[in-house]
Amino acid sequence: QVQLVESGGGLVQPGGSLRLSCIGSRIMFSIYDMGWYHQAPGKQRELVASITSGGSTNYVDSVKGRFTISRDGTKNTLYLQMNSLKPEDTAVYFCKASKLYDYWGQGTQVTVSS
Repeated sequence: QVQLVESGGGLVQPGGSLRLSCIGSRIMFSIYDMGWYHQAPGKQRELVASITSGGSTNYVDSVKGRFTISRDGTKNTLYLQMNSLKPEDTAVYFCKASKLYDYWGQGTQVTVSS
């Protein structure tokens, strides 16, 4: 069965950086539209960044210029490079693969705090 596994989260000070990874098994990332979402406590899950199968990217306004989504088809891995992190970026981050169906990972916690 399809499996997505996120990693790379952790505790970081404001202004710091993290790189999240999402590795897929039994799925070819290159033909899927992919996205990173986050969910803060008590809030709905929201799209942070997306990349289409054709490579077009899109970002929510709050992360533009700070986050970069990318994909390595040879490694079947989706990345989210997060720079200049802010306390409001604190959330669980999930990756999603979409084609006929949506597949989600289990999430990785990102905490931005001094």
